[in-house]
This record gives sequence, structure tokens and C-alpha cells, in this order.
Amino acid sequence: MGFSIEELQKHNSELLKLLTKHLPDLLWVKDLEGKYLYTNQAICDNLLMAKDTQEPIGKDDVFFALREREAHKDKADWHTFGELCFNSDQVVIDNNKPMRFEEYGNVKGKLLYLEVYKAPFCDKDGNPLGTVGTGRDITELKITQLSLEKSLKTTQEQKDQLQYQATHDVLTNLPNRILLIEKLKESIHIAQKNIKQAVVLTLDLDHFKEINDSLGHIFGDIVLVEFANRLKNKIQIDDTLARLGGDEFSIILNHFNSTEEITDYITEIMTMLKEPFLIENSTLYLGVSVGISIFPNDGTDYDTLLRNSDAAMNKAKSNGRHTYCFYNEQMTQQAYDRVFLESALRDALENDEFIVHYQPQIDATDNKIVGMETLVRWKHPLLGIITPDNFIPLAELTGMIVYIDRIVMKKALEQFQRWYNEGFNPGKISINLAIKQIEEEDFIDFLTTLLLQYKDIANKVEFEVTESQIMKNPEQSIQTLKKINTLGISISIDDFGTGYSSLAYLKRLPIYKLKIDQSFVKDLPHDLEDVAICKTIINLCKSLNLKVIAEGVETIEQKDFLLSEGCKFIQGFFYSQAINAEDMTSYLLQYQKEK
Repeated sequence: MGFSIEELQKHNSELLKLLTKHLPDLLWVKDLEGKYLYTNQAICDNLLMAKDTQEPIGKDDVFFALREREAHKDKADWHTFGELCFNSDQVVIDNNKPMRFEEYGNVKGKLLYLEVYKAPFCDKDGNPLGTVGTGRDITELKITQLSLEKSLKTTQEQKDQLQYQATHDVLTNLPNRILLIEKLKESIHIAQKNIKQAVVLTLDLDHFKEINDSLGHIFGDIVLVEFANRLKNKIQIDDTLARLGGDEFSIILNHFNSTEEITDYITEIMTMLKEPFLIENSTLYLGVSVGISIFPNDGTDYDTLLRNSDAAMNKAKSNGRHTYCFYNEQMTQQAYDRVFLESALRDALENDEFIVHYQPQIDATDNKIVGMETLVRWKHPLLGIITPDNFIPLAELTGMIVYIDRIVMKKALEQFQRWYNEGFNPGKISINLAIKQIEEEDFIDFLTTLLLQYKDIANKVEFEVTESQIMKNPEQSIQTLKKINTLGISISIDDFGTGYSSLAYLKRLPIYKLKIDQSFVKDLPHDLEDVAICKTIINLCKSLNLKVIAEGVETIEQKDFLLSEGCKFIQGFFYSQAINAEDMTSYLLQYQKEK
């Protein structure tokens, strides 16, 4: 059965009305002023809240937005769809082409996201009459998308935070060693490409341990932060300042072309430190030791440059601190020597290679032996006898001095007990005591046990402690030395005059004797400054009722001068050098025969 054209057109028209009525997508047509010419049921129900498809005709979005606003006066922060959407109709007309948009707003108390497609609506001659559009609810999809984007953003922020924490120092927020290495690699690459230099500085605060020990680690952390802040003001934007750990920092410089410029820069840093650090009512003056290595002369990779800069810094420390040192190949050899020496020292402890030598202390008025100083020697199986100046500094740095000291104490007490049992009278046994020993928690217990083992000569023991070591932590030293003194042990200050002790501390220390350092004795009686210093120390001892002894006496002139000034106790080559136990036994036999 066929249809006429009129019937077919009528049928299609009814079908189109039915389709647009039940289609879930929003359909509309607007004129050039944005007023609706046609709407389907979906846009009336889901966006405009119109009672039927005829109500929107001749009205625009603002009309429905205001009506929705009026219905929700109590929700000031609630925005209708019409208030938030932009004039996309005009954009489509201006561009004269179909376009896609995402529009959103609050409808029926909920946020609605629409995916909107709009196209120009023209007459048969192409003149614009308005726009035709369709919209689809994408709210669930958009919320999921936004949630995912937020999650990804949070994940990225957490990743960035973890990355920052992995590459930055927690205390100062400076780059740490990991990031420093990456920056140094970049600097090396740029320097290679441009045939330039890259400079690595390693900086270490002088005597920072004393700040931590005396004022506490929290105070020390404040000092480190303040020091870092000062350094930040001394670097350019393309340089890198990092904290390597503890009180050690590093700077990569990319803009220096001569050693003169580098030294000028370091001098600026040291000048900066002349300004005191005012922290919690305390005034501190800090020094810094700086090591310098330069690409490519001192290394062509980051590891070598950092290692050599550190070696130069250690050399600066050994040169007296608060100074700087450029790297040279000799420092590498010294570093290797140190590694070898440390390993050999540990073997020496295990293999019992340390022996004790003794140097007599004499009363010059009658040449009577009043005591002996014990001096450790390292009897190396291949190198022979190694003197203390070649291994004690490293032993102190590594903490092995604690074990060496205790070995000396045990061996010396055992030998002195033997001498007394054999009828000799070697006087007092004077043992050098390292400051690290005093800091050991178990030292008093160790000492008490040792003295019980050799109780017959316990009252013959004397400890010598250097002045400079005591003053590193005077309060702790005073307390520990008092405990030692209560065990019946005498305390003597060694190398007096070379440190920086005050009379206030000197009066509080439980000491009974001062030892004049050999540096003040060697040029007596001809050097007027040494004469004045020795007289001052002797008179000080008289005033404080302390005994005094001079070390390093080698000539009769030195002995006679000291004796004439009131220092009768003498130690030095004039009477004997330090000798082993066997030779000292012979010395005591000879001494007894002469008496």
C-alpha cells in the first residue's frame, strides 16, 4: 500500500515530534537574542523546570535562572545553571560553525555538567537566524574525571614531596648529598662543553662537637640552620649549596675562573663568620675549615672531586682550622696512608703490639727519682718502633685511643707492681689520659676494678690531662676528674700554657701539679719570652700551692735556671729519654748503686 507525499510528510512530522519528545538528550532552537524558539521535553524537565514545551518559547536562560534563584533564596552560595554558563550561542554565531562546550551549574540543588553541541541556524539564503543545540548529562562521568584528576594531583604532590625529602636535608632544607651529586654531574657536563672550570668547596665548622656537647643538640641544630642561612646569601643562582651531614657543607661554584677569585670568595665567607651568632642569649663565634677541588685539574668525575675536596678540608683542619686548602695529589696519598694506618691500628690492638716506655721524673735538688711518665710505643712487626706522634692523632679521631689508654694503664701498673715487689722505688706512675677516656661512661668502673687489682700501688698513680682537652668541655671534665681524684689518684695538667684555660676553671679542678710544656723550655734561659712564661707558671703554682714540673729539659743551663726559679722537678733527655721496661730496670739498678 503506497503513501502520498502529504501523508508521508505528515507521518514523518509526527514521528519527529514523538522522537524529540521521548529523546533523553536536551534539544532546543534559539533566536539571535538567545530566546527559545523550540524545546523538547527533556530540556524542560531537566534544565529549565518548565511546565511544558510551550512555556520556554520567547524566554531566555536568564529568565529561568532568576526564577530558580528566587526559589532558593536561602542558598547564597548556590548558583543556577544559567548564572554560570557563558554566552556560547554568540561564540557559535561569530565562528559560524558547529562547536562543542562543557557547561555546568546547580539544578534542583545538584551540580549538573552538560556536554553541549551547538551549530548556527540559518535561512535558505544562509542568513543567521539563531542557534540549534543539543545537550547530554555527563555529571557522573565528569565527577569521576574530576575525582581521578584530584587523585592524580594528590599522588603527584605526594611523589614530589617524597622526591623533595629524598633529595633535601630535613633540618636546613638544603640539597643533600644525593642532589649535590646530580648538580655536580650537570656542572661537570657544562664545564666540559664550554671548556670551563667547576669548583667544589667542602666546609666543616670548627669545634662544632663542643657546641653539641656543652649546649645540646637542639642548640647545635639552631646554629647549623643559622650558618646555612648565612651561606645562602653567598651563592649565586647557578651555584649549589648542600648539607652533606653533621656540620659539613658543600658548595658547587660555576662562575670562577682563577684561584684568586676563589680565595676572595672564601675570605668573604670567613669574614661573614666574624659576626657573632646570637642564639638564645648566647654569643658564639664560629670558624670554618674549607677544602677546594677544581674540575678538571683535581678530578673529572663527581666522586673524585668530592673526595679530593674533603681531603683538602681535612688538611685545612690539620693546618690549624679556620683556613682553606687547595687539593693536591699529596693529599690523596695521605688519605690512603690514613686508611692503611687505621687498619693497621686495629690489627695492633688485636695483636697486642703496643708497649710502654718510661721516662724518669727527677728532683733536681738531690737527683732522686720521684716518678715516671708512661709513654706508649707501637712495636710494628715490619716497621719497628713507631712513636706516638705518628698514630695518636688518628687513634683519638677514631676512638681507638680509649683502648690504647687502657692497655697502657694495665701494662704500666703491672710493671710498677713488679718493680716495687723487686725492691725498687720508681716513685709515682704518671699516665697520660685522653679526653675521650673521660667521656666514656664505664671509665670510672673500669678504673675502680683496675685499682683493686693493684691496690698496693693505687696511691702511686697519677693521671696527666692536657689543658686544651679539658677546656673542650670543662664542666664534664671537672666532674669526672673529681670522681677520679676521690679514688686516690692525683691529677696533673700537661702542656700547661699552650691552651686557653681560665683561673676560674683552674681553681675548680682537683689538680695538684702543673707541667710546663717543653715548647717554653727549649730556648731557656736565653729567650726572654720563655723566661717570663716559665716564671709566671712557677709563681702561679706557688700561689695556688701546686707542684710544678718542667718537661723537655736537655741542658744543664735549662735545669739550673728552672731550679733557681723554684721548679725542682725535671723531666727530659738531660736525665734520660723514654726507655722500655727492661732498660728502665737497668737504669733503676744503676741508680740504686749510685745512691
